[in-house]
Amino acid sequence: MSQPTPPLPITWRPRRARIVAYGFAVLIVLGAVVMAVLIAAPFKLPDRVAIVAFGCAVAYVLHLLGRVRVEADEEGITIVNAVRTHRYSWPEILDITLLVGDPWPRIDFSDGRTIGAMGIQGSEKARARRATAELEALIRERGEAREE
Repeated sequence: MSQPTPPLPITWRPRRARIVAYGFAVLIVLGAVVMAVLIAAPFKLPDRVAIVAFGCAVAYVLHLLGRVRVEADEEGITIVNAVRTHRYSWPEILDITLLVGDPWPRIDFSDGRTIGAMGIQGSEKARARRATAELEALIRERGEAREE
């Protein structure tokens, strides 16, 4: 049974990972601020600022993990992973694979590269299978692997 092609543009992003990443980011920044205010007297203003700055740095790393997504539009896909963003046109894309137990699907490209799409989290089993099937349908319709 073939998955129907979803309307474009479409964005897939993990639900649980975003909640955890941004939830912990808020807790860490709030904890750093409370700690900076309540810390003992020998610590001066620069120490307090450093505590808050460290909390903000940790929150930024969590933001990098929370922003992951896969976007598809008429021209191709954008894969936003934790550190890098990749943009590919449809003809460059060959296939997408999500095996049981994989953390995220892997997308194969015509130049031999394979990139993980962190925006589709394998731990969200049903959502991940649906997103992978939708993206696969788009690849079959628009990509290099299209059947004519």
